[in-house]
Parts: sequence; structure tokens; C-alpha cells
Amino acid sequence: MKRLALTALIILAAVSCGRRQDDVVRTRPFPKVSAPAMLTEQAEAVAYVAEHFWDDFTDTSSLFSCDSVIVNGVKKTELEQEYANWLALLDMAGEEAALKSVETLFRRITAVESADTSSNVFENLSRLTTLYLYDPNSPYRDEDLYLPFVSSLAHSRFTPEDKRPGYAYDARMCSLNRVGTKAADFKFRDKNGREYSLYGIDAEYVILFFSNPGCTACKEIIDVLHGSGKADTMIRSGRLAVLNIYIDSDLDEWRKYMPIYPDDWYNGYDPDYVIRTDVLYNVRAIPSLYLLDGDKTVLMKDAPQEKLFFWLENVS
Repeated sequence: MKRLALTALIILAAVSCGRRQDDVVRTRPFPKVSAPAMLTEQAEAVAYVAEHFWDDFTDTSSLFSCDSVIVNGVKKTELEQEYANWLALLDMAGEEAALKSVETLFRRITAVESADTSSNVFENLSRLTTLYLYDPNSPYRDEDLYLPFVSSLAHSRFTPEDKRPGYAYDARMCSLNRVGTKAADFKFRDKNGREYSLYGIDAEYVILFFSNPGCTACKEIIDVLHGSGKADTMIRSGRLAVLNIYIDSDLDEWRKYMPIYPDDWYNGYDPDYVIRTDVLYNVRAIPSLYLLDGDKTVLMKDAPQEKLFFWLENVS
């Protein structure tokens, strides 16, 4: 009986991940891709590498190991580093090429799952995409890039049925206030009860800053923006306005924090809580930063603060 049990375990190990027994421990470095020599323009070469970055890794003609620390033959730690490298390429490639690359990634990991349902490629690259593009603490977060991926997750037959509604909700939230669209308007009140609206602010650029009193990261942003000679100059000239908005309910605490907020900013609160209850903005964490132009078109959405600071120091 014991011998039969041992034989069964050996057979199970041999077929796990759809691999032959002698392939169970096969590992490899992450396969690199190069742009064809004919692509002499850097932008074209970067776009090509970004789109084809995962081709060899997701090639279903070769079988490699998968377990808790290996994904299709590549160590998880190495795979995550390569994922970060790919995101750097997307940043260089431009919006259109980046979106195409994300869509291509989903198609390729779906093809791997279709070929071998015991593979862990779909699971791990879905996890990395959510972690890097949607986690509010990720410096790479980008809801516009995450949108095509999470929309596909919401409808994929390889997504567990109980997770699909959550992905569908995230897709709806990512669809709010996309870059290149008009930001949702809302009314707000200052400490004296005077009412304003986002669209009533007249400036070439508006930094929309969702903050809370006592938030350490918010205070750091306040210090950087208020300490920036460039920001101060643009505010005095009327080119830039900063709307520091509070969307929670403890107004007494908010008023106590008022001395921290610069006087030349718009510092207000949402009196009717429409930003949260009507889901006008997908404020998943505080602080959250948006950059709008004079027509209130979204230029940056929930931008990592370093990205906004870089824009501020380099805007002409």
C-alpha cells in the first residue's frame, strides 16, 4: 500500500505544471528581446521591444518548471525585476504603444493558460500587473494602463468567478476621469463657508490635491509645493492654482489643520460628500494628485508625487 502511495506521488510530481518528470526542475534566465536592426528610430525600437517583451517567455512551444518560486522556468524575483523593466519601457514608448503592449500581454498570458491550465503564468503576471499598475502605493501606478487589463480580467474564463465582479468594479473606477478627458466638476466650500466649483477656478493649470489633516505624506507634498519657487511664481502670475480638497466628514479636525495650508491655495471641503458617494473620483488612498489644464482636461491622474514634481520643475 505504501509503495502504491509513493508511486502515485511520483506520478503527480511528473505531471505537475504539465511538464515531463525530467523537466520539473528546468529553469532559465528571462529571455530578452531586441528590436530589428531596420528600426533605427528610438521611439519605434522602444515600442517594438515593449510590445514583444513577453513573446519568448510566453512561447507555448517549450515547457518549463512552475512552482511557488518559479514561473515558467524563471525565478519569481527575476520575473518581477523584468516586469519593472518593462514598465520603464512603457513609460518611454508613449501612451498608444503602452496600451497596445498591455493588451498584448493579456492575450499572451491567456494563450499560455489555454495551452496549459496548470501553468502559473496567468496568475503571476495578473498579480504583478495589479500590484504595479493599480496598488495605490506603487510608484508605477497608472489606472489608464491598468484599465484594458482589468477589463479583460473581469470577463476572462480563467478568472475565478467570485473575483470577476471585483475586477468589473475596478474597471469602472479606472474609467473615471481618464487622461485626456474632462475632469468631473464639483462644488466645494472654504473655511468661511464660501462656495466655489472646480470649473470656476481660472488658471492655466490646476493641481487637484486630495488630502487629509494629519496625513504625513500630505504634509510632505504641501512642503514641497509650497517650498517650490516655481510653484509660487506660477500661482502669483495666475498660471497655476492648487485645489486642496478634503472629502471626509471631520470638519473640526480639518479646520484645526488650516494654518498648515498655504493661504494662496484653494483649501476646501466637499459639503455634500458627492465625491465619495457619487464616485466622481476614484480616491483609493490619501494623498491623491491630479493635474488639469485650463479647460479642466486631465493631464495626470492619481499621479505619483515625483512625477508631478518633475513636471512642475520642467514646465515652461
